Amino acid sequence: MKFQYILLVLTSLALISCGGKETIDASKISVEKVLNSKDLDSIKAKKDELYAAQQEISAQLKQLNDRIALLDENSKLPLITTVISEAEPFYHFIELQGNVTTKSVVTISSEFNGQLTQVFVKEGQKVSKGQVLAKIDDGGLSQQIAQMKIQRDLAKTTFERQKRLWEQNIGSEIQYLQAKSNYEAQSEAISQMNQQLAKTKVTAPISGTIDEIFIEQGNLVAAGLSLMRLVNLNNMYIETDVPERYVADVTKGKTVDIEFPFLGKTMSSTIRQASDYINPSNRTYTIEVPVTEKDSNIKPNLTARLRINDYTNENAILIPQNIISEDAGGSQYVFALKDISNNMGTVERIDIKTGKTQGDIIEVISGLQPNMQLIKEGARSVKNGQRVKIDRQS
Repeated sequence: MKFQYILLVLTSLALISCGGKETIDASKISVEKVLNSKDLDSIKAKKDELYAAQQEISAQLKQLNDRIALLDENSKLPLITTVISEAEPFYHFIELQGNVTTKSVVTISSEFNGQLTQVFVKEGQKVSKGQVLAKIDDGGLSQQIAQMKIQRDLAKTTFERQKRLWEQNIGSEIQYLQAKSNYEAQSEAISQMNQQLAKTKVTAPISGTIDEIFIEQGNLVAAGLSLMRLVNLNNMYIETDVPERYVADVTKGKTVDIEFPFLGKTMSSTIRQASDYINPSNRTYTIEVPVTEKDSNIKPNLTARLRINDYTNENAILIPQNIISEDAGGSQYVFALKDISNNMGTVERIDIKTGKTQGDIIEVISGLQPNMQLIKEGARSVKNGQRVKIDRQS
């Protein structure tokens, strides 16, 4: 097999020399021809030859890279990205949770002891103020009043006669005064009995809707027992507690965005009342926000989320919170770029003071100006005065 490989090499040289006077090294014989020779030693020799060539090329590439790194100082510069500081309107919101309520929710109770003989309304029925809703048996009170009226009428007649006689100087003064006192006492007693009789009629104190009836017709009731609930949904509002730190910002007249999460409904309103009293147990005060749109699904005690604009700056410098660093003394700072040219710049530390946050951004109230290039990615790995390279592709 060795002889065949040598013969192959000699043949190739001879053919080349016949075509011209060029020479070729045996190492340039193709891998395919070596493989076709099926000579194991020739194949191993070719492999060693190629491996040596590979090692030599790798060493040369390393030398070239080392020389490039030595000559090109820019290749050592840290790669960073930047964000531009811009002046823009900033609206800060606080979010609170409250419940829908109304001052027109009335639980109607019995004021008389007796049997509930009639209920004139049904649940869901709309009623007017003063409308009779139910009737309680008066237990014979009407008959007593009728008898008392007869006695009062007699007392009235006696009084009128004694008055005429007294005006004619007939009879004694004491007779006149006794007749007058008896008549007035009878009238007052009837008035009190009528007041009691009026309590047997259950009337609506406000206009609204019968939400629930607690006692069915025919049951015995006692004074103070709840009979039904009456609701007026025309003046609903949301009530919530606000932490005292917002006392100067969350005030009457502030705009409020309302969301009802279980209804998927939103609306806008304003604070109509802010309490002047701070609860010492939880350090909060109460606000009321009217429900400005009518919706049959909005009911008392429904959960609502309030988004209140407590602060506005029409010309604020806003930056991402994650580019801010803090030193051991608690001072906040960011890194900016100066002397920018050819996508390179010098790092400059700038001390700042921050204000309110909203999501991932924060307001800078001092230290920065609009249109400054601030280091975003790479801010944690650079130092003041260091030269860096700007990655424009990020």
